[in-house]
Amino acid sequence: MREYWISLNSINGLGPVRIQRLIEFCGSPKNVLETSPQLLAEKKLITQSCASEWKTEELLNNAHKQLEFCKNNEISVLILTDEDYPPYLKEIFAPPPILYVKGDIKVLSHSALGIVGTRNPSSYGVSCTRSLTAKLCEKVVITSGLARGIDTVAHECCLDRGGKTVAVLGCGVDRIYPSENKNLAARICQNGALVSEFPPGTPPETYNFPRRNRVISGISCGVLVVEAGEKSGALITANYALQQNRTVFAIPGAINSPMSAGTFRLIKDGAVPVSKPDDIFEHISSVSPVSLFAPLPQSTDTLQFNLDEEEKEVWETLSDEPVRIDTIAEQCGKQIPQLLGIMLNLELKGAVTQISGQQFRRTLL
Repeated sequence: MREYWISLNSINGLGPVRIQRLIEFCGSPKNVLETSPQLLAEKKLITQSCASEWKTEELLNNAHKQLEFCKNNEISVLILTDEDYPPYLKEIFAPPPILYVKGDIKVLSHSALGIVGTRNPSSYGVSCTRSLTAKLCEKVVITSGLARGIDTVAHECCLDRGGKTVAVLGCGVDRIYPSENKNLAARICQNGALVSEFPPGTPPETYNFPRRNRVISGISCGVLVVEAGEKSGALITANYALQQNRTVFAIPGAINSPMSAGTFRLIKDGAVPVSKPDDIFEHISSVSPVSLFAPLPQSTDTLQFNLDEEEKEVWETLSDEPVRIDTIAEQCGKQIPQLLGIMLNLELKGAVTQISGQQFRRTLL
């Protein structure tokens, strides 16, 4: 069964939304791969370019090799229908069809809190992270991204206190980034799990990290932002948390500190200010995971991307020819970190396709 999920997930141009529509139409991943790609293209379930590259036997051979690699390296492969698939993550829009897990998969079924922040924290930020994590990890799994700074402090403090922690990676679980956290990653595997939606061997490309951030918030019932500048990647995680109907928490900081600019804005926009663990527990104690298997809208004769105004603005600057992310940023007048989040949403909705080297084009019909 898993080889069919892996095969579908590896086809260029198929995101979580299209994969779910294909499974609904055909009944199972196996049936999808055994269905004529031209028929699927005629039904507007895949693009013509995708149909022309559809090579079932090759896909299955590569999937078998990947499963063998995972088995030999103690990597679990979770599919969306597994009981061990994180329950909170099933709630989000377009959850990853596959998760690769190194460590204890059972930890993914527990209530979790995301803790994120700047890669260059102040002594105040480090102190706050340690004091809060020490108490929070007694009741919830701590989720973060294994990055330098606040992520590392949260993971380490949780482990030092005997808690469970999950690190969500923007690369394969066999490729630790940053490299100085290899020992930390090994500790996490013993008392938690490394998780990625990217297959083993995937390098830590910049574009992968917004996807990683959406999984951090998706696994969690809430996200705490400790310190964040105006353009911090932690704010991307907070934004995904809000889209996923999660509670966002933020630690107030000094008004003259650049590292407090992002958290100040979050609090101004409605995030819950935190000074002690109970500020968080009183908000998440009643949260329980609910399964989201709501059927997606039926495909029509034309692709319905359902873009918001910002996504539409970016999409309209693209063409059928690949364009680099820095060129798109210049044309749209947007910062690359902000643009990467928009491009991820466009890809999840099937509106754009990423080509190698951080190049994007409109999805070809």
